[in-house]
Amino acid sequence: MSRLAEFRALEQQLAAQLAELESLKNDNGLKQEIEFEGKLRELLANYGYSLRDVIAILDPNVRVEVETRSSKKARKPRQLKVFKNPHTGEVVETKGGNNRTLKEWKAKYGADTVDSWLS
Repeated sequence: MSRLAEFRALEQQLAAQLAELESLKNDNGLKQEIEFEGKLRELLANYGYSLRDVIAILDPNVRVEVETRSSKKARKPRQLKVFKNPHTGEVVETKGGNNRTLKEWKAKYGADTVDSWLS
């Protein structure tokens, strides 16, 4: 498609959207909804409530469903592991396997040997 044809197609789409916008501006139903929303937000601000509070008051079950969907499951905390090097007597306490000293021991003595030092 040439640039001119693309320009004219976009121009026609814009004209159609502008016509639709003008018809919506003259729609009484839309005007009432806009007025209602403005008054509702003003009323909520006067009483210090939010839309979520109103929904919770009107239908508490909806809020519970939203909370259960959005809340993440918490992982259980990792267990503390204590490794004692029988060669040096050094003790390492860690909750994960990303410990520098533990990695050095595994490189030097082997992972199976170091795992056997777990107390």
